Amino acid sequence: MLTQLLPQFLKKPMKQAYTSAIDYGELLLGFRDVLTPPRSRIFIGAGDYKVVGQEFKRHFINIGGLKPQESVLDVGCGIGRMAVPLTNYLTAPGRYEGFDIVGHGIDWCLHNITPRFDNFNFQVADIYNSHYNPSGNYQAYNYRFPFDDNSFDFVFLTSVFTHMPVQEVDHYLSEISRVLKPGGRCFSTFFLLNDQSRRLMKTENSTYNFQYKLDGRYVFSLEDPDLGTAFDQFTIQTMLGRYGLSAQNFIYPGSWCGRRNTATFQDIVVAYKR
Repeated sequence: MLTQLLPQFLKKPMKQAYTSAIDYGELLLGFRDVLTPPRSRIFIGAGDYKVVGQEFKRHFINIGGLKPQESVLDVGCGIGRMAVPLTNYLTAPGRYEGFDIVGHGIDWCLHNITPRFDNFNFQVADIYNSHYNPSGNYQAYNYRFPFDDNSFDFVFLTSVFTHMPVQEVDHYLSEISRVLKPGGRCFSTFFLLNDQSRRLMKTENSTYNFQYKLDGRYVFSLEDPDLGTAFDQFTIQTMLGRYGLSAQNFIYPGSWCGRRNTATFQDIVVAYKR
């Protein structure tokens, strides 16, 4: 309640001060393990760091079919929320590669995960983003993933395409197809619009109403469109097909628009490389 009364310019420093105090207390009392970053360093979305990571580990295995010996690419790995729970699952020759545009997140992963698990590697992608990397030298729509063709069995993106315009999503899908091995899978999350979600998102049970159409995508804020992006489901299926990826019968609707009994909040798409 108090934070709602604060001016916008004070909310971020107040949150930083609060999380820093919690960090210090947890450090003194020994409540935080070495594979959990300080709260003040976490810049990824809502939800408990460990709980969300473990949830998606289950989804990768049960929905995406991830096996312990497979090679994995995490596009937009953040500060290791998805990587940490996989450290006790992936075994040689299984390996993990992750990249992200936020340097301090990669630094934390390199200092805390890689020394303990040498099959886990992380690197910075110097891609421009108005929120997270305003000095980036590359644009997402022409960034080449730093990996050879046919390198991975499993590529995943969680809450990445939900913040990107059409041109960038299209290019990332082309790169994902390039680095995936034949028969490999891409596990990604979206906000997908179809007849059901368009109807539900207008109700009070929906978290978002993507009411504005903007250059081939749908947003809930014209002032800051990258806060949240939805796509017509047919548009995404067409993009996937363009790059030899098929998600036929492998779309799992999320609860974001008010659905019940779903796997998770966002819609999950599992696409196979033909």
